[in-house]
Amino acid sequence: MASFFASAKKQIDDIAILLWDEYSEKDRFDKAINLLKTPQHFYQKKISITLDNGQKKSFLAFRSQHNDARGPFKGGIRFHPNVSQDEVKALSILMTLKCAVAGIPFGGSKGGVVIDPAKLSQSELKKLAQAYAGFITPYIGQWRDIPAPDVNTDGQIMAWMLETFEKKINRHEPATFTGKPVALGGSLGRIEATGQGGVYVLKVLAESKKLKAKNMKLAVQGIGNVGYWFAKLAQKAGFKVIAISDSSGGISNPKGLNIDKILKIKNEKGKLYKNITNVELLELPVDVLVPAAFEGVINKENAGRLKAKVVLEMANGPTTPEAEEVLIKKKIDVIPDILANSGGVTVSYFEWVQNLHGYAWTKEKVNQELKKTITRAFDDINKIVREKKISFRKAANYLALKRIIDAMMLRGRV
Repeated sequence: MASFFASAKKQIDDIAILLWDEYSEKDRFDKAINLLKTPQHFYQKKISITLDNGQKKSFLAFRSQHNDARGPFKGGIRFHPNVSQDEVKALSILMTLKCAVAGIPFGGSKGGVVIDPAKLSQSELKKLAQAYAGFITPYIGQWRDIPAPDVNTDGQIMAWMLETFEKKINRHEPATFTGKPVALGGSLGRIEATGQGGVYVLKVLAESKKLKAKNMKLAVQGIGNVGYWFAKLAQKAGFKVIAISDSSGGISNPKGLNIDKILKIKNEKGKLYKNITNVELLELPVDVLVPAAFEGVINKENAGRLKAKVVLEMANGPTTPEAEEVLIKKKIDVIPDILANSGGVTVSYFEWVQNLHGYAWTKEKVNQELKKTITRAFDDINKIVREKKISFRKAANYLALKRIIDAMMLRGRV
């Protein structure tokens, strides 16, 4: 099985074939493609903290900065046992593509520490955040690289990192980190941004297919931050959510679900009342299947059994390439993650803009701008789908790669 980084590079090669005819200067085009398959900068270091018991412990830390032709690097920081050089390099490529698809002026980066944060106390977690911030301080800044929360990191961790960074540079520079608490310059609407962006994509997709929200049934896999907000806001927009799940199983009702009531029960009892498995949820006869939890859940084993008309990817990488080939043959549209879940990075961009201006937007303005940005991105991609007769994923990658290569050529990098 190919590594995650190898798969990300293959995506670039696959789209390069489609883009070949767009460029008369083939040598420059080939150089750009080759450059895009390797991060511009990659940093790796063992960082150490003193544990509560007085012992010193070291952890492997990374930061991958992929391409900044369209603007400063932008990407999350994850604390997870499976963080690897391969993973952060791949994710930095995907972030470059995601920012280009959304039309926001950033390139992609990603970072992480190999650690299970559940094994750390709060004071140890703070020390780890400070140590990581110290490691990346020489390589980040509001016009250089802008980190954000990712897996197992949050606003509090960004606050600790911001404080460490600002002490080292001896000035305030809040725009260097996004996903911060609102009290430190974080944006209103950031918590629900990924889910909200997905609902805006769903609405414009429905409009393009001349479908009414009230006639569309949705199944959502995942009731974490993204799945919960997507389901809640989709319901509010008039769509019917008939199934939702957590990691151990789900609940289904063809008449529709009360998402807030379900979350309340889960929080009180620690689990959902379940009447279907996650496998069964994926195979429900719905209009839109929304994988919002894990990568690779739609694969060559189950793709043939999917009955949805559309897959809207709210998780990162929930559909394997082999599965997508099956779905395309079945005429099931897959709205790719780099479009569907780009609401988070888009509102992170808005947070950066607000910090640079020293002026906070209202939640209404945040959502208004998010809707405008993500709707425009969908329309741009849908136009390519129709003109080139290609899938939504290929169209999204085509648009992103063209924007990045054009920026590299304009700068004279190739």
